[in-house]
Amino acid sequence: MSYTAWIVPLLLAAVGCVGLFRRTDVFDALVTGGARGLQVVFRILPTLTALLAAVSALRASGALDALTALLHPLLAKLGIPAETVPLMFIRPFSGSGALAVGTELMETYGPDSQIGRTAAVMLGATETTFYTVAVYFGAVGVKRTRHAIPAALCADLAGFLAAALAVRLLF
Repeated sequence: MSYTAWIVPLLLAAVGCVGLFRRTDVFDALVTGGARGLQVVFRILPTLTALLAAVSALRASGALDALTALLHPLLAKLGIPAETVPLMFIRPFSGSGALAVGTELMETYGPDSQIGRTAAVMLGATETTFYTVAVYFGAVGVKRTRHAIPAALCADLAGFLAAALAVRLLF
């Protein structure tokens, strides 16, 4: 048996020991965390479903193909695979939706293809801009985002460009 097989049991034992040391009800914390996790799933499921339905509708209508064809010359000059257009549009809105689109790209083209690798790096190099702005600005009571959203979208664009460049240079 390898040493890595012991990582999870040892980690769980360590959490239990720390909980005992701090006199925390570990089981209650686990159940509470699980309940909160389910609440989050139920809260984001309608949004995720709507986003995936919208992307599917755009694909089925041909609008996404038309947009991809329109952007193809520019994307080719920038070195970005045109097939990643759906990912680039959904990523600023939903991390879960972007993960679903990225998974679909990898299933279609393969994880070791240029498109699959570019999609994977794009997922790691960009942020769910609108969600992040809404959560963090809402937490501190900021009502006017001013230049934050345009700057964040520029950062996402830079992330998409850097992802495509990194994949071209490293693979």
